[in-house]
Amino acid sequence: MGNQEAFSQAIQSGYATQGEAITLGISMLDGVPVSGALVTVPLSTMNRHGLVAGATGTGKTKTLQRLAESLSANGVPVLIMDIKGDISGISQMGSPNPKIDERQQKIGVPWSAKQFPVEFLTLSGANGVQLRATVSEFGPVLFSKILELNDTQQSVVSLIFKYCDDKQLPLLDLKDFKKTLQFLTNEGRDDIEKDYGAISPASTSAIMRKVIELEQQGAEQFFGETSFDVEDLCRTDSNGFGYINVLRLADLQSKPKLFSTFMLCLMAEIYEKFPEEGDIEKPKLVFIIDEAHLIFNEASKSLLDQIETIIKLIRSKGVGIYFCTQNPIDIPPAILAQLGLKIQHALRAFTANDRKAIKLAAENYPITEFYDVENLLTQLGTGEAFISVLSERGIPTPLAQTMICAPESRMDTITDGELLDAVNRSAIKSKYNAVIDRDSAYEILTKKLESAAQTEANAKEEKKAAKQRKEDPSLIEQIGKSSVARQVGRTLTRELTRGLLGILGIKSR
Repeated sequence: MGNQEAFSQAIQSGYATQGEAITLGISMLDGVPVSGALVTVPLSTMNRHGLVAGATGTGKTKTLQRLAESLSANGVPVLIMDIKGDISGISQMGSPNPKIDERQQKIGVPWSAKQFPVEFLTLSGANGVQLRATVSEFGPVLFSKILELNDTQQSVVSLIFKYCDDKQLPLLDLKDFKKTLQFLTNEGRDDIEKDYGAISPASTSAIMRKVIELEQQGAEQFFGETSFDVEDLCRTDSNGFGYINVLRLADLQSKPKLFSTFMLCLMAEIYEKFPEEGDIEKPKLVFIIDEAHLIFNEASKSLLDQIETIIKLIRSKGVGIYFCTQNPIDIPPAILAQLGLKIQHALRAFTANDRKAIKLAAENYPITEFYDVENLLTQLGTGEAFISVLSERGIPTPLAQTMICAPESRMDTITDGELLDAVNRSAIKSKYNAVIDRDSAYEILTKKLESAAQTEANAKEEKKAAKQRKEDPSLIEQIGKSSVARQVGRTLTRELTRGLLGILGIKSR
């Protein structure tokens, strides 16, 4: 048996599926596509998470676009992060191109121009459906992890949440939390010390600084109402296509903490609300996280531990998470070990550290007799990648150098006008973009303090008036104390006495 025949049989056997699957491309040997040796991913394993890695300009974004399109076409909703704005073209019809025709002919998969149902989402108030969550939805533990607090400071946060629950003070946004913290440290100190325990000024100051740091990254836009319902990520259109929810993050590259906060909150919310699904034919929802290093680089160890835990558990909810980054070493090893699908585009070897990274990347793939993986990793062409997936039996498939199918939607950004049209057509925009600021902890405590201040002011005014009355005698008192009044009084008394004696028949002397 020839080498190519053995390779073709290994690929066809390893990637054979009985259920629904999506086609990523055609496998290659010695730089040439091998007819019929398609590389596919079973939909039933798409909740086992994955990684798309590779240097800038190697085709990662187009691979993500093709992956999102294929999931949508199979009725699987997608949430994809758009850092650079070049995923937005997925909302528009693709344009035929001779290079696309040539590529698809080599792959053996037909191509047709399509557009997909898209919702544009935003965290920062930019054009799109605004995503929000309330502080109380995070809970004291998660909120403390986001702020990177120590054990003592975490206990203070738990105390604040408990106090607000007991006193019916809704914690909706950051100003609610800040106002409560200030109140319990100052005016409400006696109240909380009696029932809950004292809060040290040092802890208050440290927590306040962390909250302000989060605000500096734009978190005030994210915390508040109306809270986003994660079920709205799982919609399909009238044709059965899953909605591709494009989260626009072009203005958040300098705000990694807010990005990490959102991702952790969203995953925690999904884990809490979605029912256990077990083994299902296709995922209920797939996350595709571009520039994944933004989540991990600025995250504390406790935050990383929380993310790792949720990633391990969320698979049972029918949710798959796919990370995209330039180098696999950007992903923490404990999370990398959870990933079933691996798509590795070309890496560049400019430095000694680059060569070490390439060696590590090569070791992450199944052993193969058909490729010198370490050397070939630097020679892959644009739109080519090493791929290994999990079969329907949960076994890693043979490693395949793959020519990846071209996206069928626009492979470019959209105009401001096209974005505005897409946002205006949104069925959920009106649900989330209305500004709501109902009475919550901030307003309730502000009114309480104003009322107390007014009561105190009234008491002071009354005390001042009483003092004034004491110091300033009345008109009658003033008249009574005058010499004229005293003389008149003596004369009246004398005349009254004479009259009385006359009546009694007694002659006055």
